[in-house]
Amino acid sequence: MIKAFAKTLLMLLFWQTAQAQVAQDCIDAVPICSNTPINGGTNGFGTDDFNGAASSGCLEQTTTGVIESNSAWYRFRTAESGQLGFNIGHSANEDWDFALYRASDCSDLGEPIRCNFFDNSENTSFIGVGEDPTGDEDSVHYGDWLQVEAGEDYYLFINNFSNINSGFSIQFTGNIWANYPNTALDCSIVSNLLGPPIAACQGDNVVLDASTSGATNYEWYMDSGSGYQLIAGANGATHTVQHSGRYRVVVATSAESMVSDVQVGFNDVPITGTVSDETLCYEADMTFDLNSKNPEALGGMDQDDFVVSYHNSQADAEAAINPLEKHYILTGVSDTIYVRTTSLANPDCYDASQSFALNAIEAPVLSFDEKVVICEAVGGLEIGETQPNANYSYQWGTGEQTPSIMVSEAGEYKVTVTNQSNGIVCEASRTVSVEISTMPQISSIDIDDMSANNTVTINTENNGAYEFSMDGGEYQGSNVFEGVLPGVHTVSMRDPYGCDVVEEDIVVVGYLAVFSPNGDVLNETWQIEGLSTLNSPIVTIYDRYGKLIKQMTEFDTGWDGSFQGKPLPSTDYWFKLSYVDDDGNRTYAKYLQSHFSLRR
Repeated sequence: MIKAFAKTLLMLLFWQTAQAQVAQDCIDAVPICSNTPINGGTNGFGTDDFNGAASSGCLEQTTTGVIESNSAWYRFRTAESGQLGFNIGHSANEDWDFALYRASDCSDLGEPIRCNFFDNSENTSFIGVGEDPTGDEDSVHYGDWLQVEAGEDYYLFINNFSNINSGFSIQFTGNIWANYPNTALDCSIVSNLLGPPIAACQGDNVVLDASTSGATNYEWYMDSGSGYQLIAGANGATHTVQHSGRYRVVVATSAESMVSDVQVGFNDVPITGTVSDETLCYEADMTFDLNSKNPEALGGMDQDDFVVSYHNSQADAEAAINPLEKHYILTGVSDTIYVRTTSLANPDCYDASQSFALNAIEAPVLSFDEKVVICEAVGGLEIGETQPNANYSYQWGTGEQTPSIMVSEAGEYKVTVTNQSNGIVCEASRTVSVEISTMPQISSIDIDDMSANNTVTINTENNGAYEFSMDGGEYQGSNVFEGVLPGVHTVSMRDPYGCDVVEEDIVVVGYLAVFSPNGDVLNETWQIEGLSTLNSPIVTIYDRYGKLIKQMTEFDTGWDGSFQGKPLPSTDYWFKLSYVDDDGNRTYAKYLQSHFSLRR
């Protein structure tokens, strides 16, 4: 609505008297001049200017059997170039139509360049060209803007289809009025002594000037709907009026008498209601709907008759410029908003006496984490706001009133942060979930070897979510590594919160769990595959009593199951595998299944 209102330089009088003006037919069309206000009513079917035609543009025959029904004709001539439109305001329960002709002769109108013949089932209050002043962008009662050139003549035909006739107004709009506020339309077509019709606001004094050289007498008359009546005592060249009506002056000179009429209409001046201050909790990019203040500004006034706009300064409100967007972006500080209430019929009738404060109280912004983990080895952790706002108060569910607290147990800890100002309380709450991470610990490692796909499984007795890595590779959630090559490997285990990491070196080699030196050439010797991947490996074999039976290196072909040349009995034997690590130390391999069986 504000966009359309800002373009409207001329919002004209809607006179509610049915007999206010009986507009004549096309040949006597009422001239419209510059920013002249036009208000009118119609009475009677008038002459059929369409010669019985069934249609003219979108217009069709009405209940009268012809196109015209309580019709009115107006004419105007453009004096400048630009964008031009108009609003025809009327009572929402009436059905009005219009047609606009680019023509200079009633006998050669041609087809209309803009036309409306829709019924008014939506109970709208405006039809026209350009933009609906109520902000309805989808109104079927509006045609596109006119792009006019200087010197073009137009005839505007306004027709009443409903036969309910309480009058109408014509309101000119368009950017042409911003560029040429006083000369958009040519005033040379008006030859009336008293000039074009006059729109004023209640309380104004309108001075009618009929000064004529050589005048010997002046008589003034007023028609408020029942015919012209002589105004007693009004016999000067000027006459001051304060009431709506048609006024006539009869000027007598020594040579002749002249008669001139003019229409004067007064619109109500709105009185803006008291608009209360607003204080609200503010968040970043938050907006305030200024439309929510309209009922206060309008008070008991009809929203169909007045429009409310909001401005950043008193000067803007007075000048009706730079209206604020209705979804006003809050700045986080106190703003003063200036209110202007304007008559839709006449923008000169307005009130810009009210303003209100829009106080934005900052809502607390919480920046701390909602989930934290206490490392078992640490034992405690600080949760909450570590860089608090001195204007805020803090209340924890545990009873503490500090921005942050120390916790050592798992659970949920709720804090409410409050910012209070001007009687407004702005709050924000957050629940911090605290978990305790158990130290990672490797309890055992299963090495499934002697296959094409060696598998390593890392086992832990601790509960929790852990991650696993081998030889510095990426961590994974699975504790199983497949396709492990023979050799020395480093396995790592950590918790996902970075509390701690444990590492173990393992050796992946292959050996027979059972061998049988019985002369069948199958599994005649016991040996370890993959020793060549180790540095200086030594394998020592023992019986169940710990007696050293055999010592082998990577160059030995294996053990044949004998000791000092004699075959040993079928039983289980044990072994150890050592190698030199990267630091030059001899190290025994861990997690190997360090026993095997001899079967004869």
